[in-house]
Amino acid sequence: MNLFNYCKKLNILGTDNSINWTILRVMLGVVMLAHGVQKTFGWFGGFGWEGSMGYFTGHVGMPAPAAAFVILVESLGAALLIIGFAGRINAALIGLIMIGAFFVEHKSNGFYMNWFGNQKGEGYEFDLLLWAIAAVLTINGSGRFSVDRWLTARRTSSHGTTNAPRYAKATA
Repeated sequence: MNLFNYCKKLNILGTDNSINWTILRVMLGVVMLAHGVQKTFGWFGGFGWEGSMGYFTGHVGMPAPAAAFVILVESLGAALLIIGFAGRINAALIGLIMIGAFFVEHKSNGFYMNWFGNQKGEGYEFDLLLWAIAAVLTINGSGRFSVDRWLTARRTSSHGTTNAPRYAKATA
């Protein structure tokens, strides 16, 4: 069994034609990508790769490979999520990373974000929103206008079937 058929069996790339998942996918990807490029390249006031690695390995105490994985998911994973490639996997990984952020940084600061600078750091209201969006995308897939949908439709139609992919009906 090749990799594509294995992914198809697990429904990793499967999605329906809903614009709802597309909107959630792109917005989650854009928000996470903004944080990812801060950590990866130092853009938008971020610390860049070295500073972020130092924070994760020093302050948080993560092993270097795990720290690099977090940075890559927030940057490369978010970019892949925007285009809808392996949307279920990337959404799940972003959700898991935000669980880590919750326990490491946000939980002790209470519910609210630090809008006025009078808390020690950010609260966890943002985490809750990202978890909900990541859960919906992990369950439903990338939606309309995604690489996942294009790949499954292309692969299915090349094997002589006309109803590609599994959820070909528009739901939005």
